[in-house]
Amino acid sequence: MTESVFPRFIHRAPGLAAVLALVAGLLACGEAPPAGWSGYVEGDYVHVSSPVGGRLDTLAVRAGDRVRQGDALFALDAQAEQAAQAEAQARLAGTLAQAANTTKGRRSDEVAVTRAQLAQARAQAGLAQTAWARQRDLVAKGFVSQASQDAAKAALDQANARVAELQAALRVAALPARSDETDAAEAQAEAARQVLRQSDWRLAQKQQPAPADALVAEVFFRVGETVAPGQPVLSLLPPGGVKARFYVPETEVGALATGQWVGLRCDGCGEAIPARIVRIASGPEFTPPVIYSNAQRARLVFLVEAAPRPADANRLHPGQPLDVSPLAQEPK
Repeated sequence: MTESVFPRFIHRAPGLAAVLALVAGLLACGEAPPAGWSGYVEGDYVHVSSPVGGRLDTLAVRAGDRVRQGDALFALDAQAEQAAQAEAQARLAGTLAQAANTTKGRRSDEVAVTRAQLAQARAQAGLAQTAWARQRDLVAKGFVSQASQDAAKAALDQANARVAELQAALRVAALPARSDETDAAEAQAEAARQVLRQSDWRLAQKQQPAPADALVAEVFFRVGETVAPGQPVLSLLPPGGVKARFYVPETEVGALATGQWVGLRCDGCGEAIPARIVRIASGPEFTPPVIYSNAQRARLVFLVEAAPRPADANRLHPGQPLDVSPLAQEPK
């Protein structure tokens, strides 16, 4: 029944048949869409922050500026860190002086006092020696008792002991402190030195330079606002941080490999920009987050990332839609 109806329909509507034939011919003769995929430009931003918080005192750049590595970006209030550094320097100076003092003997004036006392003790010992000899002769002649001789001998021994005491004190005055005291003083000096290093580091973190040549993408704070520790003050986009992200159907991803070159085309970019594939996702996705062409209908796609050469990265801007196509050979 269908076969008999269709010829009658064509016979009764010859104009419609001609239109259908023309459309079929145009579809058959039309060029196939070029091979390629849709994607977009993405930036790997460097968020610059300080591990030490504070009030933003100086902002040396604006969004859109280009900076070189080492250029000043911003500075935070550093009064507390400067005071802590001065305190640490003073404490270090004190401990170093104490450590040095343990390696020396007593002062020259103190040694002079001990020598004077020794001379006095020797004089006293000489007198005691003379007195004892006299008492000994008197005892032998029977003029004094033995007790007088014993008292003179005790005074002589006492004077000699005083001389020995001061001689030992003079030797001690020339000696440094004991090794344990010296080690303790040196350990305290080293601890103070490390505290100073911490203070220097905290003070240095209040001023942040550019870690690399880059474009200042965004500035998140203004002068006078308080920045928390680790909170980004601005973001940088280095030339190597620009990459292409595109999605390849499961049926075509097997033909791609890392290191392979692709061409990137965007509105107003001129000739295709070569980029090297640096990553192919290990798993598929069913719905790409951003898609800029209705020509791709594949539901199962793989994310692929490609990095352009640094000289070409300035021609691309994050967020730009891209048409990506494979290159037959590595560009020169």
